[in-house]
Amino acid sequence: MKPVPGSPPPELGELVRAEDRLSFAYFEHCVINRDDNAITVSDVTGTIHVPAATLSVLMLGPGSTVSHQAMTMIGENGATVIWVGERGVRMYAFGKPLTHSAVLLQNQAALVSNTRSRLSVARAMYQIRFPGEDVSRLTMQQLRGREGARVRRVYRECSARTGVEWDKRTYDHDDFDAGTEINKALSAAHTCLYGIAHAVIVALGCSPGLGFVHVGHEKSFVYDIADLYKAELSIPVAFDTAAMKPDDIGSAVRHAMRDAVYDLSIMKRMTRDIRMLFNGDDGGNADSVDADTDHVGLWDGRDGEVAAGVSYGRDEEDEDDVHGDVLMPDLGPGTMGSGGE
Repeated sequence: MKPVPGSPPPELGELVRAEDRLSFAYFEHCVINRDDNAITVSDVTGTIHVPAATLSVLMLGPGSTVSHQAMTMIGENGATVIWVGERGVRMYAFGKPLTHSAVLLQNQAALVSNTRSRLSVARAMYQIRFPGEDVSRLTMQQLRGREGARVRRVYRECSARTGVEWDKRTYDHDDFDAGTEINKALSAAHTCLYGIAHAVIVALGCSPGLGFVHVGHEKSFVYDIADLYKAELSIPVAFDTAAMKPDDIGSAVRHAMRDAVYDLSIMKRMTRDIRMLFNGDDGGNADSVDADTDHVGLWDGRDGEVAAGVSYGRDEEDEDDVHGDVLMPDLGPGTMGSGGE
């Protein structure tokens, strides 16, 4: 077999942290290929190179074609690729964690599986949106009501500030052009925000589907996290852009979102907030989950976890009498069926 062209895959410790990456790049009607550890984007105007190791989200619009080698390299560098439909209304995503650790994922699963802890995390999410107020005793019904009133107030304030007429949020997934300019701007801005949230969640090794406020969708947690920043980011950007009446509202919104994401340090804040929600600390300790620790243990019903790579049978003559463990089948050379070498 011919060797894979380009540089060898990077080690996990060599990858750029999620919070330090570029937010997103959008391309349409182009061909995406690979040149060493960069992706090349070619269209009628020429070819540009984008370093994949620093990219968080690659948004591919209609008319875009991507090669197998480009996707392989993008996956190795842990970037998220989003195929967006006509005018960015639909989103399809792929991602790979930038961590070996499953600690945040385990914490997420444990917290969402218990009613009290789930409510506690949901309240913490609303607390981020209501700084200086105490929401620790509000029910989910009361929190939803407060949030609905807050978002409606943000719409009114943005409308008054920019002069953009506002009625209500209406859009058609199947017909982007059927909406008003401000609703098209909001759809484009929210799509960018969802992509960024998805990239950060996946990079940290968390599950996009295990939501605390949203439920039942493969991107429930993506919507949870994105909602923390809509009033500060995507809604104002949409109104500001619509007020300028650009010829291509989608393109103008994406450019404005890219600048705002950088100015507001949204990716760094997302990383901090997710760690805070799942670790219970201020999220400022980036090393609280060691991404480079390639740790594999065995679950033990009594002790929680025991070491992997260890034979727990007393001897070969008494292999069936093990101390509470089920012997795993031989999976071939170099494996023990228990995460060991």
